[in-house]
Amino acid sequence: MNTVCIMCPIGCALSVTEESGKIVVTGNSCLRGQKYGESEFVCPKRVVTTLIKGEKGGVVSVKTAEPVEKKLVKEVLKEAAAFRLSSSVRAGEIVLENVAGSGVALVATADYDAK
Repeated sequence: MNTVCIMCPIGCALSVTEESGKIVVTGNSCLRGQKYGESEFVCPKRVVTTLIKGEKGGVVSVKTAEPVEKKLVKEVLKEAAAFRLSSSVRAGEIVLENVAGSGVALVATADYDAK
């Protein structure tokens, strides 16, 4: 597998393979790249950002509190698109618990006034 490390601005071109049951990462210039390559190979995860609509109009930006498995990203976006805020929230507050069964919450990244 080939990928680009996103752990710093360098953007090392990584090659990740499995040899004799061990994950081998090459192309990294630091330990963060090694760890990133290993996690991408085993179970890639992403922080998801999107917008949620309010029942009375307007939108608020949200993100997952932690990275979720990449295979769940579409389901997270689908669930967020169907959800409507009924009350005001402040940045950092949980908007939706356990989004897409991931065990991760969606949190507001800005204030939203439901009025």
